[in-house]
Amino acid sequence: MITSLDNLVERIQDGASVAVAPDYSGCAMAAVRALVCRGTGDLHLLTVPQAGFQADMLIGAGSVTSVETAAITLGEHGFAPRFSDAVKNGRIVLRDATCPAIHAGLQAAEKGIPFMPLRGILGSDLLTHRDDWLTLDNPFSEGDTIVVLPAIRPDIALFHASRADRHGNVWIGVRRELMLMAHAARQTLVTVEEVVDDDLLADEAYASGTIPALYVSAIAQVPNGAWPVGLAGRYPADAAHLAEYARLAKTAAGFQQYLDEHVRNRASAA
Repeated sequence: MITSLDNLVERIQDGASVAVAPDYSGCAMAAVRALVCRGTGDLHLLTVPQAGFQADMLIGAGSVTSVETAAITLGEHGFAPRFSDAVKNGRIVLRDATCPAIHAGLQAAEKGIPFMPLRGILGSDLLTHRDDWLTLDNPFSEGDTIVVLPAIRPDIALFHASRADRHGNVWIGVRRELMLMAHAARQTLVTVEEVVDDDLLADEAYASGTIPALYVSAIAQVPNGAWPVGLAGRYPADAAHLAEYARLAKTAAGFQQYLDEHVRNRASAA
């Protein structure tokens, strides 16, 4: 259950579908850098429900074949340049979605049912581009139309959290999308700031925000594992570093320079 970062990322094989968290939640940036260094490829990325730096980095490194997302953006640092370039040049398949649609698909997997109904995307152009989203008549109300979305069951849920205990329970606080990812995925891989001796589920202050070990496949203790993205309650985002990434990643050559300086060299020095 508790393992090294290298052993944790070895569980993510070529061709896996991987669910990742948004920048404001729990970004497993250390694991993403390890995946890039390993050369893991042909990943099918699911953002829950959007993503930023970790998705852009994986796409730029050539690790991703397809992505299902509501949005990929670097937020205040602008567009996600490697994502935008890959879409424009046909290097990845983009499956457009919405935040509620991604959550609904994961909720179906969480509940063990084949699909989930959703009303809010009726009338949108998305329905013309997603042949796996069906419009049906509500069997309980004549003349009422509803959209049904297939369950989304990722091979891997990958995220970073503040702490875990030695029983394998992981505390995520208010970040309920991480709980949903863990419930829906076949495996949940988590990097954490610290591993504590206390039982998080036995502590009333932490129990409600804790994912039970039943849903967690492996944990690696990686201090500052979300850097340069921040982690709420632990450390802020490294704004200067993120701005440097956004500047360099505007070009393919600049992105490779970033990988050489901050990913490959960082791994060699570790």
